Amino acid sequence: MPKPYIQLLFVIALTLQLTSCITTHQLNYLQPTKNFIPAYKDTFSYRDYRLKEGDRLFVQVYSMDDKTNVLFNGSGNSSSQMLTGSGSNDNMDLYTYTVQSNGSIQFPVIGEIKVVGYTIREAKTIVENAIKPMLKVSSVDVRMVGRSFSIIGSGKSGRFPFPREKVNIFQAIALAGDFGTFVDRSKIRILRVNGKGNQIKSFDIRSKDIINSEFYYLEPDDVIFLQPMSEQFFGVSTLWMAVSTIVTSYSFGVILFKIFVK
Repeated sequence: MPKPYIQLLFVIALTLQLTSCITTHQLNYLQPTKNFIPAYKDTFSYRDYRLKEGDRLFVQVYSMDDKTNVLFNGSGNSSSQMLTGSGSNDNMDLYTYTVQSNGSIQFPVIGEIKVVGYTIREAKTIVENAIKPMLKVSSVDVRMVGRSFSIIGSGKSGRFPFPREKVNIFQAIALAGDFGTFVDRSKIRILRVNGKGNQIKSFDIRSKDIINSEFYYLEPDDVIFLQPMSEQFFGVSTLWMAVSTIVTSYSFGVILFKIFVK
């Protein structure tokens, strides 16, 4: 093969590798806001989640009266057992109340108790105040159950439960087992449903400004959309992968030259 053709094939292969090489700049989190890493305004102001239609509340009643305990909690089941999964799912569902379209839960004996628009702490006080005049109750524990977020795209699709009341974006990444090498971290999208309807929020998760922005904390039912890097087709992340791909591309080019040119 003429030397100029060999040089041309080598230059083409090398150019493809250089343009498709995945660097730490594309993968690392909490990077300074420079070199095309965007800055975000300091909009962080975490607010407790406010209940809305469709949310599910598990209510545990603590009373000195055994009949009251059985009525509201079942027999031999504690909130900790059911919420951690060691109790009966049937019993947990039986004492879990869904917020209806009118903003209320339908509670035994008491009837409707309006909780929509209130935080969990506020809802706990409301339920306590509704029960105490009628029953011998020491306290009430109100917890939100069935909270989850979803991830779609790049082989990480799945639904994940909230392990605690507040979950930030990096904890979500950890629960999903990281995003993978070929996920485009500069174009993360979150679909969020709130009082304003469906909203799509896009951000670059590599920026250190994320921790002080509106993107930091997830909300129940958030859907995180991932998309692959444009370099994924030729993408290489190590030196040996780059060398291997260059040699393979060069060999393939030589074969094509021999077939079609000679």
